[in-house]
Amino acid sequence: MSGLENDNTLVAESPAREAWRMFRRNIPALVGLAILTVIVVLTLYGTLIYSGDPYEIVWAPHEPPGVTPEFPLGTDYLGRNIVAGILAGGGPTLAVGAAAAAITMVIGISLGALAGYFGGWVDNLLMRITEFFQVLPALLFAMVLVTLFSPSLWTIAIAIGVVSWPQTARLTRAEFLKIKELEYVTAARAIGAKNGRIMWRVILPNAAPPLIVSATLTIGVAILFEAGLSFLGLGDPNVMSWGLMIGANREYILDAWWPVTFPGLAIFLTVFSVSLIGDGLNDAFNPKLRER
Repeated sequence: MSGLENDNTLVAESPAREAWRMFRRNIPALVGLAILTVIVVLTLYGTLIYSGDPYEIVWAPHEPPGVTPEFPLGTDYLGRNIVAGILAGGGPTLAVGAAAAAITMVIGISLGALAGYFGGWVDNLLMRITEFFQVLPALLFAMVLVTLFSPSLWTIAIAIGVVSWPQTARLTRAEFLKIKELEYVTAARAIGAKNGRIMWRVILPNAAPPLIVSATLTIGVAILFEAGLSFLGLGDPNVMSWGLMIGANREYILDAWWPVTFPGLAIFLTVFSVSLIGDGLNDAFNPKLRER
């Protein structure tokens, strides 16, 4: 009798709960989640443990790591503390990545949903617009947008979001084209549900799994984008970020490797952890893998 109850419990398990169960069994995804959690905690509360002004000149330039206990990662070309810079720069870097990913998803999901649901001339028009943005060189276009408007965290996030949405739009369109013909969508139309309710309350929740995976991976891409723009000198000079640290010290990399290596390692670990989480979510939401 207990075996039958367990079978019924498994059958009645919701897709979200089943996906979470699959995610918990994915060791690389859990490792990525642990790494990202540590990075976020250090970014939010690290300055409380290790206080310091990232712009303050505290020691001689290019002090190697491990020589002075107060500056375990050394100093940069001006004599600024690298640990303070990494802790202070993590917040803006993660904030730009999250904001850019949110803008990307809002634009991509909105246009992709309209194209996939209505079809016809709406689909053709929106897909031509998507193709136009897709063929533009993303980094060059983002550089132009940031240059036209004064560099700041918001302009960088908006620029990254504007150049990154076409792939999300195509994914959303494909999901809407597939789901809008299913029986429960037809039943919603039959009872008089309006198009807006069908799109956002019926179809979108069922199209969410691949979009969640896409949003997770978009955060990593946005962080790399922000680092690239800051490396080229298009970041906000008044706000410390990992990309800004790399860009400011790139000319001295042959004399001192640590001011570039440690911020680069922080970016690598962040993007790597986000990628592991994205792969884990992809496996968790994949129905074929759940069956297996």
